[in-house]
Amino acid sequence: MKTLTLAACMAASIALPAQADVFMFETPSGNIQCSVGIERDFSDVSCEIVQTNAAPPRPRPATCAAAWGFRYSMGDRGPVKMECAPYPRDFDISEKAPYGVTGEWGGVACHSSTSGLRCWNSDGHGFMLSRRVIQVF
Repeated sequence: MKTLTLAACMAASIALPAQADVFMFETPSGNIQCSVGIERDFSDVSCEIVQTNAAPPRPRPATCAAAWGFRYSMGDRGPVKMECAPYPRDFDISEKAPYGVTGEWGGVACHSSTSGLRCWNSDGHGFMLSRRVIQVF
């Protein structure tokens, strides 16, 4: 598996690879950390917010005994999934998504701004993560 640099991946568009590529990036504050997977016919993004004061946009499922409202993922089509997972750890990821930059990977895209990280897919589904607001649409 090849790791792509953020400079190459946060560009407006990139050529899709023949096999899966996975890379990680974080917002300049380090509070939102994401993993992007890119394949020839599919792309996905999964993001965690380390610290937030916002209430989760959906209620915790009865089957969820772990942390809720910190991890969000989606493919290039379909709705956002909120994941029941352990509390996120604050990794020191070297690739930063500078404020004001939008990255597009196949059918998913994310925009980094001082108000948070907004990601969406080809179907118009997505999420917005920040310390003050979490939205799923």
